[in-house]
Amino acid sequence: MRFSKDEAERYLAIAASAARLGGRTLLELWGKLTDIREKSLAGDLVTEADHKSEECILLYLQEQCPDHSILSEETGLHEVAGSEFVWVVDPLDGTTNYTHQIPYTAVSIGLLYQGIPVAGIVYNPFLGEEFKAGFGLGTTLNGKIIRVSGTASLSKSVLATGFAYDRRENPDNNYAEFCYLTAHTQGVRRMGSAALDLAYVAAGRFDGFWERGLKIWDIAAGVILVREAGGVITSYENRDPILDSGRILASNGIIHDEMSRVLLSVPQEIEPILFKTQIPKE
Repeated sequence: MRFSKDEAERYLAIAASAARLGGRTLLELWGKLTDIREKSLAGDLVTEADHKSEECILLYLQEQCPDHSILSEETGLHEVAGSEFVWVVDPLDGTTNYTHQIPYTAVSIGLLYQGIPVAGIVYNPFLGEEFKAGFGLGTTLNGKIIRVSGTASLSKSVLATGFAYDRRENPDNNYAEFCYLTAHTQGVRRMGSAALDLAYVAAGRFDGFWERGLKIWDIAAGVILVREAGGVITSYENRDPILDSGRILASNGIIHDEMSRVLLSVPQEIEPILFKTQIPKE
């Protein structure tokens, strides 16, 4: 892949400026939402904050890089024929958190070159944390280099995961894995933003992360964050991740093989008691 550090620095600066524009919009609309709707799946929310943040980001990226394609969560693909670059934008990752004023939410912007993540930023304007990574540049948090954890075993680790919006109907969910890993680690956190979960793996706050049903805009930035921080990110089967496959396993690298074996071996026929129990009506 012919992509230089100078290019990475240039595009990372553009991504940071775009993310701050989106973040400013999220701050302005915090606690002031008037339009909260569901998409095609129950619980998959979208608000005016998603749309206004996306609008700011796309206008800036199109101005700075008019020859690049853009793939954004809310408006889809804005294709430039022949472009080897694609910006992948999630203007508000963690919308449910945002609607409830839980400050674990972020703007996520990744840049793909020939389909490979080469720059990425995950920006949480509410906590003032800006995670950035560029190909060959390492990963930083507010300008300081960060690295993945040194935790050496799954039993000593703290992990993160999330659940797909169709988890109630789709048998391809990770409830069984969640139950098993909760019992065999120091804890599993379900925070509500895959982009920030991956950033936290890069920062050594989480030792590992896995999830199903993810979209490319959830992880495009996180992939480069984890890799440049010394971590590993693959499919469950420990293969290079296909960005639109939806199944992601990220870790500090030390516990990666162990996590992969667990995820592939946990019996999936475990049915959570939640679906067997009828909640009494008043």
